[in-house]
This record gives sequence, structure tokens and C-alpha cells, in this order.
Amino acid sequence: MSSDSHPRRRSTDRAPGPPGSGTRTVSLVLTVRPGDGDPGPALDLLFGQVPPSVRDVVLMGGPAGEGRTRAGLTVRGLGPWDFTRGDIPHAGLLAATGDLVVLMNADGTMSPQEIPHYLHYLDSGYDFVKGSRFIAGGDFADYPLSRRIGHRALLRVARRLYGQHLTDLWYGFCAFRRSFVDLLDLREDGVELGAELVTHALHYGLRVAEVPSLELPRRHGPPHPRTVRDGARILGTLLDERPHNTLWRLARGRRTSSG
Repeated sequence: MSSDSHPRRRSTDRAPGPPGSGTRTVSLVLTVRPGDGDPGPALDLLFGQVPPSVRDVVLMGGPAGEGRTRAGLTVRGLGPWDFTRGDIPHAGLLAATGDLVVLMNADGTMSPQEIPHYLHYLDSGYDFVKGSRFIAGGDFADYPLSRRIGHRALLRVARRLYGQHLTDLWYGFCAFRRSFVDLLDLREDGVELGAELVTHALHYGLRVAEVPSLELPRRHGPPHPRTVRDGARILGTLLDERPHNTLWRLARGRRTSSG
């Protein structure tokens, strides 16, 4: 079967070539959150693990400017990230130039060596691929019991509202087609990024796949967010994005764009 006739491929999708053929480009968006110590060592380790398929790295929260960390890899720093406005790195996603965009935290908990698994599913016709710590092959280094209980409760809500049987709702390691950046409609309202991306992808009917991911010990950045606060925000996002709100959101978007 040719790639054009893949059952999950739209007629408007670009047919991928074999690995290394250069028919599609990949951008990696790394988010650096403020924390104790210098993020430099954690970043150096990440850059050394970035696979050859990634040529463009956008750094949100790190130093501004352009630099090269190795042959064929260009890093563009967009400067400080205004965390008072929320957890959504709009500028980083909009600055990505690749056909496919991979989003990761730069705190050392996510490994660039997993990126090829995400790209494989995008090349196979999926629109949005997210990591999961709770399926076979995935695991986590530090996940308190209170967060696990809250996560299971939110998963039940998401399944009732969207009919999707996801296993990891707010893990922020994901990849998607750059053509869907505008459709994902991110907002600077403080909601945890992973949950907002997933709920918007479900809301608009994107083809979502989960891949196993190993969450590693944190090397830099703040500790885990507050469970109750973030759980309440994510629950609000799930309810706000539920399918029967589609017409209201489209109307609101048109009023905003025409104002």
C-alpha cells in the first residue's frame, strides 16, 4: 500500500519519504522554566541527544540569539519567558519552521532520544502524538500518590466528554503537524500546556496517538506544580472545550478577529 492510500492519511497530507530522505523537516521547541542553578548543563545534555532528523531548535526561556551546538543543528533562543502570563509558549510554537513540531520540557525529565517514535506515528498519518507514562514501555521517576489519584479522576472526565481512552492527560511531551498550530488555539491563561494541547486536539477531532515515554529525574527547574490548583484548571479546560461548545467558541473567535 502506498503512503498516499494510508487509511489515516488525508488527501491533503504530504506523503512522507523514507527516513533521512529530507522530504519533511522537524522543529524542536524546548521550554526552560526558571529554577535553582544554571540550566546550561541540562541543555548541553539535551542537545547532544537530539536526533539527526531535527535541524531546528527553538528555545523558550533561555538566552536570546542564535547559536550552533553541533553541525546541522541550529538553536534559536527567544529570550526570557513571561511566566506571569501563563504556561503557554505561543512564541516558541509560532517560531517553529519545520513541517512537524516536537514540544519538550528542557528540565531533563524528557529524552530527545524518544523523538523518532513520535515522528513515526506522524508519518503514519496521525495528526497529534503524545507521550504516556502509563502504558507499556512508559514509566515515571517521581509522581506523588495525590497527583496519580487526581490524574485518574480527570481521565474519567475526559473519557466521558470526548470518548477517547487516553492514559496520560497532561504530559507535555508531544508532536504534531505545524499546520495545526493555529487550530490548537492556545491561550495564555495558566492552564498546564500538556492538558490544553490534548483537549484542543480532541475538541477539533485530530487523529491522536499515544506512545510510551519514560519520565526521568528532574535536572533543572521548579518542582512539581500544586496538585489541587492545576487539577482545577485542567478540569475547567476539559469542561470548556467539550464538543457542544464548538459553535460558541467559533463565534467568539470571529468576534475577536473582527474587533
